[in-house]
Amino acid sequence: MGKGVCVCQSEKFKQLEQIIAEQKGQPGSLIPVMHDAQELFGHLPLEVQAAIAEGLDVPLADVYGVATFYSKFTLQPKGKFQINVCMGTACYVKGSQLILDKLAEMLQISVGETTADGIFSLDATRCIGACGLAPVMTVNNQVYGQLTVESAEKIIQEYLLRARRDINANL
Repeated sequence: MGKGVCVCQSEKFKQLEQIIAEQKGQPGSLIPVMHDAQELFGHLPLEVQAAIAEGLDVPLADVYGVATFYSKFTLQPKGKFQINVCMGTACYVKGSQLILDKLAEMLQISVGETTADGIFSLDATRCIGACGLAPVMTVNNQVYGQLTVESAEKIIQEYLLRARRDINANL
């Protein structure tokens, strides 16, 4: 099994080399290359950042700086279900911090982390533009509004059941 993982990663790095080659020398190529690399790998681990830096002939510190500055980039793998709890003013005033705290407790992870099984990742986000539905969270691209701690917990329980069904179906 270890060989299959290695071959897969090797293939991804070959694709990254191609992405870099297509962008190299173009002004402003760093962010588009990083975006494509994150799409390819799911996140930007140090070895991917190093390959980008070397390929584009920019300092690794520049790649890391961009990766940590922009919230769309992540250095850690994300879960199958990416939970984002809105912390914008309307949501915060209506209890989003309590929802975020409950989900962190429920999933036994901190904000910015992914569960050990890779099913969930939990993040706090700025306003997502659904203030009329406050408090709001998203799971992947699905928006859930007018939440309570209890309703948010129930939604995540449903995703957990879905994940378990998927795992059992693949056995």
